[in-house]
Amino acid sequence: MLTVHHLGKSQSERIVWLCEELEIPYELKRYARDPVTMLAQPDYKALHPIGAAPVITDGELVLAESAAVVDYIIARYGNGRLALKPDHPDFAQFLYWFHFANGTLQPQMGRNMILNRLNLAADNPMLVMMRARLDRSFDLVDARVRDAKYLAGDTFTSADIMIGFSLTTMRYFMPYDLGRCPNIRDYLGRMAERPAYRRAMEKGDPGMALLLS
Repeated sequence: MLTVHHLGKSQSERIVWLCEELEIPYELKRYARDPVTMLAQPDYKALHPIGAAPVITDGELVLAESAAVVDYIIARYGNGRLALKPDHPDFAQFLYWFHFANGTLQPQMGRNMILNRLNLAADNPMLVMMRARLDRSFDLVDARVRDAKYLAGDTFTSADIMIGFSLTTMRYFMPYDLGRCPNIRDYLGRMAERPAYRRAMEKGDPGMALLLS
């Protein structure tokens, strides 16, 4: 049985959402964060040497890393659904945005989160540079979803699932004003209308306010 080990308010929400979109059988095990540090507690860290979310188990397999988990589930249980094939005209866009989520946007949000906690002066050169880079990334996403319904074009794919956490729940840790990104707000509205997304968030983080605007 495929088991999704979900740490509250974490990137593992992507995996719950993916399973709901694919409508495949899976077991969901929820884990709470430490109420003081907001980090994963020992029972979650014990699942995998890296000690971070997401983690799945499937028989004897233990697998971490969002993109790897998403690719594994789609290949093994999804019959290739939510991914575009190489002969699809939007294949390159799909690849780019699928990897942009954790290759560019999520790391930039993480770096800015750390810098914000250092209480640096507003004009600190490193802080200014990193905020500008983050703004450019959000601007890039905003422009893409202005010109296309979904990141890969007209088709909802796992690229949209990958970026969803960074645009929403990650803002609990790294606040970002989407008022400057009206197209992202519209895009998140389209995500919110997906029944699988609603089911996933209610199962994984029941009662959590969804940062969709």
